[in-house]
Amino acid sequence: MSERICQVVELGRMAHAEAERLQERLLAQVRSGEAPDTLLLVEHDPVVTIGRAVEDPAGEVAAKLLEAAGAEVRHVTRGGRATFHGPGQIVGYPIVDLRRHRRDLHWFLRSLEQVIIDALGEVGYTGERVEGLTGVWVDGRKIASIGIAVRGWVTWHGFALNLDVEPSWWRMIDPCGLRPEQMGSLAELDGPTPSRKAMADALVAHFGEVFDLSASLLAPVELFAQLAF
Repeated sequence: MSERICQVVELGRMAHAEAERLQERLLAQVRSGEAPDTLLLVEHDPVVTIGRAVEDPAGEVAAKLLEAAGAEVRHVTRGGRATFHGPGQIVGYPIVDLRRHRRDLHWFLRSLEQVIIDALGEVGYTGERVEGLTGVWVDGRKIASIGIAVRGWVTWHGFALNLDVEPSWWRMIDPCGLRPEQMGSLAELDGPTPSRKAMADALVAHFGEVFDLSASLLAPVELFAQLAF
């Protein structure tokens, strides 16, 4: 077991903007050495985030339809294109100091994919990569999206794994540059849908294995105290 710690916080349901503020504060602490690597797990209120790769948001996001359906539309600093976050997802934000691991963004992205593939295997699904694309697929459907940002070799933003997402959301965006029907949730596939807890536990366990970190569970109130909120 590694002696290096990763603090893990299950935040529950939270607006995307609030989670982004938490990441910003944690990012500063991890960069300065005040905090260890951290993995935040959260479920968001409906929101579509637009990454830096999008030059013409109107061509990829039906903003008026989304807002009428109750989803927020936000521009964010991560790489990638338009992504939906909302109920039925596990969103993970790894704030990881690559100076303690490898200063290699390609390695980090492939490692995140491996975490998800290994966790899916634990709950009975075979996750796969698609050459030239980032994320994880099961039975030809994209089940997990990944989009990160890096500041001073510390990562933030992260991944979204679809457990049981209402598929109509995908039809209002150009999801990650794919066709809406290429997106999917585990609930739409053959086999039992894992509980949120079972899937989250598997993600935490394999995050520790892949990045050689020991998980230290932290309650949200302890995190807020640490960040002096």
